[in-house]
Amino acid sequence: MVSALRTLLAALMTLGLSAGALAQSDSASEADVSASQQLLAQPAIVRQILVEGNQRVEADTVISYLLIQPGQVADAQSINLSIQTLFATGLFSDVQIEDRGEILIVRVQENPIINRVVLEGNNAISDDKITDEIQAQPRAIFTRARIQSDVQRIIEVYRRSGRFAATVTPMIIEQEQNRVDLIFEISEGPVTGVTRINFIGNENFSDRRLRSELVTQESRWWRFFSSNDNYDPDRLEYDRELLRQFYQDQGYANFRVLSSVAELTPDQENFYITITIDEGEVYNFGEVTVRSEIDELSNEYLQAILPIRSGDVYRASLLESSVDALTFAAGASGYAFVNVRPQTTRNRETRTVDIEFVIDQGPRVYIERIDIVNNTRTLDRVVRRELNIVEGDAFNRVLIDRSRNNVRRLGFFEEVEITETPGSAPDRARLTVDVTEQPTGELAFGAGFSSTDSFLVDFSISERNLRGRGQFLRFRVSVSGVRETIDIRFTEPRFLDRNLAAGFDLFRVNSDFISEAAFQTESTGGSLRLGFPVTGSTNLQLRYTLRNDDVRVFSAQSAALLSQAGRRTTSVVGYTFAWNRLNDPIEPTRGFRFTLSQDLAGVGGDVRYVRTELGANFYRGIAPGWTASLAIDSGFTIGWGGESVRINDRFFKGGNSFRGFEVGGIGPRNVRRDTTTGEIVRGDALGGRLYAIGALELTFPTGLPEQYGIRGALFTEFGTLGLLDSVDQVAEGAAGSLFTVDDLALRASAGLSIFWDSPFGPVRFDFAEAIMSEEYDHREFFRFSTRTGF
Repeated sequence: MVSALRTLLAALMTLGLSAGALAQSDSASEADVSASQQLLAQPAIVRQILVEGNQRVEADTVISYLLIQPGQVADAQSINLSIQTLFATGLFSDVQIEDRGEILIVRVQENPIINRVVLEGNNAISDDKITDEIQAQPRAIFTRARIQSDVQRIIEVYRRSGRFAATVTPMIIEQEQNRVDLIFEISEGPVTGVTRINFIGNENFSDRRLRSELVTQESRWWRFFSSNDNYDPDRLEYDRELLRQFYQDQGYANFRVLSSVAELTPDQENFYITITIDEGEVYNFGEVTVRSEIDELSNEYLQAILPIRSGDVYRASLLESSVDALTFAAGASGYAFVNVRPQTTRNRETRTVDIEFVIDQGPRVYIERIDIVNNTRTLDRVVRRELNIVEGDAFNRVLIDRSRNNVRRLGFFEEVEITETPGSAPDRARLTVDVTEQPTGELAFGAGFSSTDSFLVDFSISERNLRGRGQFLRFRVSVSGVRETIDIRFTEPRFLDRNLAAGFDLFRVNSDFISEAAFQTESTGGSLRLGFPVTGSTNLQLRYTLRNDDVRVFSAQSAALLSQAGRRTTSVVGYTFAWNRLNDPIEPTRGFRFTLSQDLAGVGGDVRYVRTELGANFYRGIAPGWTASLAIDSGFTIGWGGESVRINDRFFKGGNSFRGFEVGGIGPRNVRRDTTTGEIVRGDALGGRLYAIGALELTFPTGLPEQYGIRGALFTEFGTLGLLDSVDQVAEGAAGSLFTVDDLALRASAGLSIFWDSPFGPVRFDFAEAIMSEEYDHREFFRFSTRTGF
């Protein structure tokens, strides 16, 4: 029994050891499995990236967009972000990334390249205007999102032109090498006009008055040249601002536009626009003060230059004018960068607006540098010598504006802008003179048609900016039925690099009156000129002319002509004084110009006379585009030393100098009386020693689109010419014989001028009717002239 127990105990111990070993083995196995799972769960390091499907885009370019690079671990987040980044480039239509452990495969499908863009059905709007708005261009990447965006842009272009029913359908034609042709099929639809513009809430101004302030117009059949009668939401928004400006300029400081509603008719062809407004009450200016930190300018002085006066009706536009005036005054004192802030306080009880202009003080500024840009042809020194300021001068707004006018007055540039920018220090400023060159060579052609069926042809070629040096050179030929003129003129505006304009003229003039009065004249000569400024707005020109005149008379004529025969030499010294106070040298709207010229003949030579001429021009802008002007010209010539004034030295007026009459069409004339009818038969013009001519003109916009370049002017001219020497007058004698008429009779004309900036140069048409004339005058109803630049 004991042995049996020992055997049982040994068996149990063997079983326990086996179970322990098995348990230890199971634990070891579980540990191995857990370690293997951890090893498998750890992401592999990318050793290589392969790109598939790319055709035009280099593999390195694709890899550069990825957020995973060789040597890094590829996880789900970085893979997803890399896919989004590749899509964001717009180069690919599909992107897939496959992770193969140490190898990352990127599969892409490239977007096509646009081969060409075709527009079909666009008759009302040009291709250029549409292609400027869309993103799709040849050789650009094609994406459907971009094309849909372009469709909306084209529709918007048509809506701005008043075609709200326009539709656009994009079509794609696939080509080889992953290229596509993009076609936009456009259905333009009808033009949506504006049938009616109504106002609600306007108690003080009529609908018609308010409509005149808007850019949008009601559709009418005669407005076929205008597009403002088409509905445009952007234009309507601008009209809201125009209404606000109009009312606030009438004193309605609290004016508001409550709403502007455009309703499209069911046929989608017209709009009804309703604008609801709240006018408010009329306000006056209350207390107006200026608070400035500029020591050189007192508050009292600044307030005195303001265009605003307490008690006047409130006008918002005067605030801007006042800011400009104060800024200009500060600039004139050398403070270039000042901040003028108008602060307004509205008093509802008194219905007044108190205004305080606060001027923040800036440092005194000096010109550090002046740059001339975009002068591709004109030399820098030609522009710089017209400036009234140089580097190192104190900043002065008056001199800068005057310098801009000086450069514009050259006539070499289409646009001239002078802008200031901060310099290297707070008290330094840089000026940039930005110019836009324009053609300065000119090929001019003029022609006239008179009531006597005669034509005048004028041809000239000139260069106002020779070799970019600012020199003037002209060659002119004028031919008519009775006169031939050839002249050459040269001017150096800065002689010897000084502020002296020097030049010379050579001329030859042949006049043929054989068929009318059996005489000819021939004048050959030259002149020297020297001009210089006296003050900032005045200048003086000195000149000397030497001329040989030959008058040939054929057969027996009147004593008035016979006395002119022979060859004589004329030696003349003279001057011209000019005073110019125009606000703009090219298109003045304010100011005046005055000239005084005198010539003395007899310093050598055979001819003796004194000639004096006066000219004055006044301009006044009435409204934007409307300018009234008055021109007055007069002259008087008197012989001295016992000599009379020869026909070559008399005044001849007409043509451009007196519209409604041809050149030499007014004044003293040889005539004869018809023996049968007793009527006067016109002969030759003899010219006069005295003339006085005035002209009133009103230039106005024609209402046509500005891009047509057409303007108009109404004018009336009035004046006289005459006063021959007694020895040159022939009294009326026997029937049929020549005699002289010289009565200083008043002439007048009125008419219309049309100015057209045509593609080949500016053209001018004059239509004039003589309303006061003598029966022996030569009238001219139509005249035109043109020139072209090069």
